[in-house]
Amino acid sequence: MINITIPNQKAVESTILAIFDLLFPVNHPDTNPEVPQDLNDLQQKMLNVLSGLTEDKEAVCRQFLAQLPEIRKVLVKDADFMFESDPAATEVIEVIAIYPGFFALFCYRIAHFLAGLGVNFLPRMIAEYAHRISGIDIHPLASIGSPFSIDHGTGIVIGATAVIGKHVKIYQGVTLGALSVEKSTAAIKRHPSIEDHCVLYAGCTILGGETVVGRNSVIGGNVWLTSSIAPFSVVYHKSEILVRNHHNFQEPVNFII
Repeated sequence: MINITIPNQKAVESTILAIFDLLFPVNHPDTNPEVPQDLNDLQQKMLNVLSGLTEDKEAVCRQFLAQLPEIRKVLVKDADFMFESDPAATEVIEVIAIYPGFFALFCYRIAHFLAGLGVNFLPRMIAEYAHRISGIDIHPLASIGSPFSIDHGTGIVIGATAVIGKHVKIYQGVTLGALSVEKSTAAIKRHPSIEDHCVLYAGCTILGGETVVGRNSVIGGNVWLTSSIAPFSVVYHKSEILVRNHHNFQEPVNFII
């Protein structure tokens, strides 16, 4: 068994930002569409944070660096989809450079790949860094297709066994969680599956490992969902508006704590 050492948090953050700058040099006037070939600085940063986390940090580092062009291609698809999905976005570069949802997704895709290589601790540290910066909490083991869009994003929680298809849009405050937080359920699928072309509006909560949101469905704001729905479904709460007058109106019960 290897001796595990937790990486320095600042070193992890510096490495993540170096990866972002390498893939998306958005502040440079001569932005190169391809990943630059000189990776020496990033390679050294990766080797430093991988120390003590894996039995062969050199092999993991090589695999990771070799995968960066493919990760970038996926993230560009995500950025394009976010731009197409958001009327407020003026250019794709705005999404990449500014949107917290894109940065959180960038961190997830990096962390997810490293988790797939069996790296300890580092994927969660990357995810928690993104959580702290953006307010978006995506577990590295979640499965998220591409393209994927996060709009606004604050308060989103996506659990470890969640499965999300392609062309899915998620808004702020969405939770893809578990029905139970019992430790005994750690090894089973606890979080829902969202099929392709679904939209999850602000504040909705979808729970349970057996819960499947069928393709092309729309989940309205503040919906609480714990069972599967068929493809092309629309789920929403119907609000009731009461207009009061001076003659016949009963005050609602108010609880004061």
